[in-house]
Amino acid sequence: MPTPDELEQQFTLLTAVARYEELRLRDALAPPEQEAEENDGDTPPLTRDEALELLALSEVIRRKASYGRQLAVRTARSAGASWMQVGAALATSKQSAWETHLRWLEEQGIPAGR
Repeated sequence: MPTPDELEQQFTLLTAVARYEELRLRDALAPPEQEAEENDGDTPPLTRDEALELLALSEVIRRKASYGRQLAVRTARSAGASWMQVGAALATSKQSAWETHLRWLEEQGIPAGR
């Protein structure tokens, strides 16, 4: 079973979402477990490995979306947006937007002044 770290190297955000949606749709359309034996084969239920891949992909998507979001914050700030405007775009307060971005910078090892 691949881990989120392994899948993160294999997938872009778009390809991770595509695979996630493929598995999620199949999971939604598959019959309940007790009816799986009677399934005509049109929509097989997810295997254990596929169910775990679905979970790992959700983490990959979260990570990649978060990274892209923080890059967009940096771009908006570089373009002259205030923290109040950034907070409004993220549906949060300017303080929360700033603190989240500061934590992200620290996690990336990027000095906050950049």
